[in-house]
Parts: sequence; structure tokens; C-alpha cells
Amino acid sequence: MFNLLQRVGKALMTPIAVLPIAAILLRFGLGDIAFISGDIANIMKVAGDAIFTNLSMLFAIGIAYGLAKNNDGAAALAGAVGFFIAKAVYLKIATTSYIKAKLLIDPSINIKLLEFHNNMEADLSMGVFLGIIIGILAGYLYNRFYNIKLPEFLGFFGGKRFVPIVTALASILVGVIAGNYWHYAQSAIDAFSNSIIGLNEVGGFLYGTLNRLLIPLGLHHILNSVFLFQVGEYHYIKDGVSVVANGDLHRFFAGDPTAGVYMAGFYVTMMFGLPSLALAIYATTPKEQKKKAGAILAGVALTSFLTGITEPLEFLFLFVAPLLFVAHAILTGLAVASAYLLDIHHGYGFSAGFIDYVINYKLAKNPLLILPLGLAFGFVYFVVSYYIIKIFKYQIFTPDSNDKESCEVSNEAEAFIEALGGRENIISTDACITRLRMQVKNSSSLDDKAFIKLGAKGVIKPNETTIQVVLGTRAEGVAESIKSML
Repeated sequence: MFNLLQRVGKALMTPIAVLPIAAILLRFGLGDIAFISGDIANIMKVAGDAIFTNLSMLFAIGIAYGLAKNNDGAAALAGAVGFFIAKAVYLKIATTSYIKAKLLIDPSINIKLLEFHNNMEADLSMGVFLGIIIGILAGYLYNRFYNIKLPEFLGFFGGKRFVPIVTALASILVGVIAGNYWHYAQSAIDAFSNSIIGLNEVGGFLYGTLNRLLIPLGLHHILNSVFLFQVGEYHYIKDGVSVVANGDLHRFFAGDPTAGVYMAGFYVTMMFGLPSLALAIYATTPKEQKKKAGAILAGVALTSFLTGITEPLEFLFLFVAPLLFVAHAILTGLAVASAYLLDIHHGYGFSAGFIDYVINYKLAKNPLLILPLGLAFGFVYFVVSYYIIKIFKYQIFTPDSNDKESCEVSNEAEAFIEALGGRENIISTDACITRLRMQVKNSSSLDDKAFIKLGAKGVIKPNETTIQVVLGTRAEGVAESIKSML
């Protein structure tokens, strides 16, 4: 289950990677930019809306693609086919049940089935969960049947062509189950959502803290999928039809004035807190290591500030200064809670960096308050980090750490294969934005120092057959090089 959650978390990044362009298009669609107005702005808005409207389908396609061996397009096709079928079956059954329930209350009601069908997504929406379920199903079925051999007279339908067929059949069952029983799950989700929303600032603190604490395991994407794409709902009219948006991110870009409370505080951490923590690390670094530390820290701090990508910085100190990471997680929770308390509503398409801050500024409420709040948290971050490092005598930079080998891509791939125990030890190769995710026969015997010499920021071994190597944004390139070499 742990391995599955890790792979799903990684696969979620494929459809999520589409959201930044959707956010940019929606921002341009506001019509308040001189050279982008009128019909051009309307086109931008419609284009951005198209992504968010079909978010569940994008999850089905993206997750199936991300889970499939070698990321084959047949899995993505199966995800799309499965989603359309499961959704149609689900809506048919749910709509029929809804009509029957209404007729029991008032037999004189005479409403066309089509009218109910057009409004079912507002009343009985599964949000992104249907996409996630179908994506996992399609990815699993691809890995199970992509090389299946059928009798000769059915040979054309064998192999990868069989995957959309079996996915379609399985998706009918998913639709039937969802149509009859999803309302129970929806009640549980609503109860969870209401309990979190009811906690107000405390709910924001818990989300922010857990979001950071789950980073070492790579499971924070699972948590994000609940808060950003499922918690809460916002009903609005689009093209004369009632539509529902779920989750803090989706609701924010749909125009919900109450959304953005769980995202706003991350601007404080990523634009101010972590760069201040990097400054504290630099200030406590021995003089002989300051030049190297300064070059590394400046790069990862700027990455956090501009783009909101934090893992390259966090993994610099996660393993050598665990208490510092715990303090960082708690401060992140406090930042989210503080933004909630100050009634700041701000969202992002990708992550809470300066670029998203500027792009989505007009959609936000009280966005200027992020700046003084960020400066205050930046000061707290620096002081807390500085004294934790001093008191516990943490050495983030040592003479032998973070030395990257200079090698060509082919030699680099060979070096990673050797560090992973050789070809015979490697089962599968994968990567997300910042991590090389490997399945191996035995990870316990692998030497972390070998990866550090290759530029790794950290190494995680969740179990004896899994290893994650944190490389920063070069991770996917390294993974492709290893696949080619193998």
C-alpha cells in the first residue's frame, strides 16, 4: 500500500503539471491587462476554464499514464475510455435514483431526464475521485495485460490494444458501484470537509504541518489532492448550467470568495521562510565552507522564492538536521493558520512562489498582507533555525558533502546504475519532479554516499525494495538516461 501511494503521488504530478498554464490563462482572461482584453481575454478565460472543467478526466489520463510501465500512451487512452464509461454509467444510475426519490415525494413532478442529467454533476459530483480511481485502474490493467497474447484469430486485439477493452469493461463495474454507493462515501467526505472547515485556523495548521512532514515519504501529494481538489464545494452557473467546484484550488479559480485559505500561507513559507532558513544555514556554516554553501544555498533559496519548489532546499538539511525540519513543518502550519486568521485568500496553479503570487494577485483577497506576514515569519524562521543549528551543533555542510561528479550524461547514467547495485538489482526506474524513484531487489546494501557524490540532496529507503534519490529538477532527465542505458 505504501508503494502504491508513493506511485499514485508521483503520477498525480502529471495532470497537476497542466494547472500552471490554466491559472495563467484564467488570469489573462480577467480582461484588465491593456493588450489582452475583449474577445482575446474571453478566449483566454474559456481556455483556462476548459482545463478546470475537465480536471477529473485529466486525472484519469495522467495517473494512468504515470503508473504505466514506460509511461505508454495506451494506458492514457485506456484512462480516457474508462473515465467516459464510468462517468456515463454513474450519472445514469445516480440520475435514475434521484428521479425515483423525487417522484416518491411528489408523484406529480414531470421533469425531463435530460434536465436532471445536466444538473447531476452539481448534486452528485465525485470531484477528482472518479478520475483518480479510473487512473489507478487503467494503470494497473495496463501493467497486467500490456503483453497479453490472445488466440490467433483475435491476435489483433492482443497486447496493448487489449488494455482499453478490459479497462472499458472494468469501468462499467466502477460506474455501477459508484452510482449505487458513492453517496455513502460522499457523506463521509462531506463530514471530513466540514470538520476541517469547522476547525478554521487549527485545520490550516494541521494541513500545513502535515504537508511538510509527509515530504520525506513523498506522500504530501496525496494530502494535497484532498485539500486542493476535494475539501469544500462551490456552486456556480456556467453556460446556463449549475456546476460545482471542489477543493481549495479549484474553487479559488472558479471565483469562490471563501477559497484560497489553505494555499495563502504557503506563500509565506516558500517566499520568505525557507530563504530565511537558508540564510541561517549560511550564517552558521564554517568559514572554509561558506563559498560552496553560499553558491548552493543561493540557488535553492531563489528556486523556492520564485517557483515554490522547495525540496532541493529541504533535503539539504532534512537528514543532517531533523529537528530543524520538524521546526520548519510547525512554522509552515503556523504560517497557514496565520494567513487564515488574517482572512488572506490567495491561490496558485503550481506552487506558492513569487511567479504565482504575481499572476494570481488580482484573484486574491488581501494579498498585500502576505508581504508583512512573510517578513515577520522570515525573521522567526531565521532566529529559530539559527539557534537550532547552534544548540544542536548541526553541520549542514561538511568538506565531503554535496560534491557532484563532473561527467557526461551516459557516464552519469552508468554511475547511477552502479550506485544502484548494477543492472541486475534494478527492477524499475521512475521519477517525479525532484526525485528518482527506483524499485530494486535490495536497497539496504546501497551506499548513500555514492548518490551524494552524484549530486543527490538526500536518499530515502522506505523499505528493502524501494529507494528515492532526491536530485532536484534533473531527476527526470537522469531517469530517462538510466532507462535508455538499461
